[in-house]
Amino acid sequence: MPSQFTDKQVKALLKQAKAGRYAAGNGLYFRVSSEGTGFWVVRYVIHENRREITIGRYPEMSLADARAETTLVKRNIKEGNDPLAERKRSHLVKIKTVDQLAEDWLKSYEGRLKHPQIPRRVYTKDIAPLIGGLKLDQVTPTEIRAIIEKIVESGRPSVSNDSLMYCKQLFRHGIKLDLISRNPAEAFTVNDAGGVEQSRSRILTLDELKEVFAVLRSNVDQFSRENYLATALLVTLGVRKGELIAARWEEFDFEEALWHIPEERSKTGVAISVPLPSEPMEWFKELKIRAIDSEFVCPRRRSSKRFGHVSPDTLNAAIQKQFKLGNLQVSHFTIHDLRRTCRSLLSAEGVPGHVAERCLNHKLTGVEGIYDRYDYLDERRDGLSKIAKRLSPLINISPRN
Repeated sequence: MPSQFTDKQVKALLKQAKAGRYAAGNGLYFRVSSEGTGFWVVRYVIHENRREITIGRYPEMSLADARAETTLVKRNIKEGNDPLAERKRSHLVKIKTVDQLAEDWLKSYEGRLKHPQIPRRVYTKDIAPLIGGLKLDQVTPTEIRAIIEKIVESGRPSVSNDSLMYCKQLFRHGIKLDLISRNPAEAFTVNDAGGVEQSRSRILTLDELKEVFAVLRSNVDQFSRENYLATALLVTLGVRKGELIAARWEEFDFEEALWHIPEERSKTGVAISVPLPSEPMEWFKELKIRAIDSEFVCPRRRSSKRFGHVSPDTLNAAIQKQFKLGNLQVSHFTIHDLRRTCRSLLSAEGVPGHVAERCLNHKLTGVEGIYDRYDYLDERRDGLSKIAKRLSPLINISPRN
């Protein structure tokens, strides 16, 4: 160990800010970065591979402490333990609770799913409140059953199925990391959760839409004007709920009467311009006034920091509340059924099927989908205008009347 390498020399090297690596003996080096920051590095050979590991930063770790740490590193190497490998797996040791495992699992989704926010939202809202704080070995099938039963009781069978699927994937991730030996969700099936999901075919007739909007207007204290306008836009334009609630005002060109949905927010992964008939244009302009200075068409209404826009569940919950209160007497429907209703209305107005499919931002299938790159903007504008004229008399009525 070079006797000349002292604390005084360390300070001198930092003062000079001369980038380089300086030997301190026994495989210990003092590395100075180009920014003038000093680090302690240990170089070693294990399994015939030369490696190095940073053990501390100066002055938080003194020269004496660095030499002592180097001695420990060398001792571990003699025992066949690679300190770099141990450091890489050390973060797994910190995974003690379900929340910690979930964070590691959810990060593994990033870059692999088109919408990784969906499993994160389901976990945060429906799984974490019941088991997030538990240690991994504390979670039993009883807790899993409680999760899926609570969601079913809230009237969301499809979300219950999704939650069960995510629970299985979450604990499989724990088994893969050798943190647990069993999966408490593995024995459950969709029959224990929301049941086998059937394709929905619910559409609302014009008479039903008339009744629905009349009820929503008469219960403005429970169903806000913002929710009312959003419902009107969904059934008139046929866009997806997620596309509407996360829309930003920068996407709108009111002079050209167009709404440009970017590819990163389009479910198909392809950008599309939605033509805006005059009636929806007025509804958007009212929403802009109500949004005040928010960048979002549907800004959040509470102090939650999860979204800059309104929660994805807000509109669903508002509609379901009207059913629970007995205000809505029509057959049960969901927000997504409004999109199917729009498609049915387009057909009723004689809009060709391929144009109606583009109105809903569906990809054309088969050979047509491969070779037909025409966007049918004018045809879509004409079709949506016909629907807007048909629905606006049911919608554009003062709430006080």
